[in-house]
Amino acid sequence: MSRAIKHLLIGGLIIMTIAVPTASPANEFKLTIVNPQALYDPSPNGYSTAVIAPLGARIAYISGQGGQDSTGALSPDFAVQVKQAYANLHAALEGIGARPDQVAKLTVFVVDHDMSKLEVLTRNVKDMFGEALPAQTLVPVPKLAIDPILFEVEATVILE
Repeated sequence: MSRAIKHLLIGGLIIMTIAVPTASPANEFKLTIVNPQALYDPSPNGYSTAVIAPLGARIAYISGQGGQDSTGALSPDFAVQVKQAYANLHAALEGIGARPDQVAKLTVFVVDHDMSKLEVLTRNVKDMFGEALPAQTLVPVPKLAIDPILFEVEATVILE
């Protein structure tokens, strides 16, 4: 084999190695939270404008979690349902081997939404996510699948 071909082969292997994406170590996995200065800062309200997943991550979707406890019991109190729904979301995350800081997007559904419910929602999101606030959309609805359910939260999760 000529010397020129050997150099081309070695160079090709280096280029191929550089071009192949590699998984980042677990301690480097992090969602990038973006709150552009040109927009209102939503973080005091418990969410972020956008979240970027790292290259090569897998996506998991968690179905809407309501305020039922493990026996199916449901409090008629909105705040109790919200707290239980986030506990259920946390259990679902653990079930797929994920952490709250891997949640990129939440969609919450609130029956008969009004501004008095925002404090309860914000407190529960901040309790669960801390500073790693996911993107979030609140959808006011007249009712959910079962009449006594007042709140439901679904999540898009980025897996390592």
